[in-house]
Amino acid sequence: MNKKYFVFIVLIVIVCGFVAIVEGDKQMTIKITSSAFKEGDMIPAKYTCDGKNISPPLKWERTPKNTQSFALISDDPDAPIGVWVHWVMWNIPPEVNELAEGIPVVKELQNGSKQGVSDSMQNGYDGPCPPSGTHRYYFKVYALDTMLDLPANSKKKDLLDAMKNHIIAEGSLMGKYQRK
Repeated sequence: MNKKYFVFIVLIVIVCGFVAIVEGDKQMTIKITSSAFKEGDMIPAKYTCDGKNISPPLKWERTPKNTQSFALISDDPDAPIGVWVHWVMWNIPPEVNELAEGIPVVKELQNGSKQGVSDSMQNGYDGPCPPSGTHRYYFKVYALDTMLDLPANSKKKDLLDAMKNHIIAEGSLMGKYQRK
């Protein structure tokens, strides 16, 4: 066998082995996108307190096969009083890989997904509304190896505690917003 081909085959085996190890060690990354904005771009006013204040469409891929549910947290780390939570959601069915624009602001959706309490003290999405300057807003999706038993009045901390040792993959999409 030619030495170049041997080296090439060894590299392929090493890379494939690394991918399998990463997947087996729960280090997978979920890719999250939105048709409303791209990573690092400005979030359209429609999805903020200056517009309709409805949730943006989100889509995710590269999720593990053994996913039992998804969870979502959206927050603003640039808020003057610390991280401001805009959306908390869990028990999103494993076959769901996107959320349509304008998810109803209710405790539980028809598919069994539950929405917790944001820092504005409401269940469901509450869009960006920075008091000044440009803020970053993260939409984080977590693939979990279980369904969660949490009451509808749960907050981000409750969700994070319940997800401990159950996250098998995660991803994030960041958009920015500044009021005009």
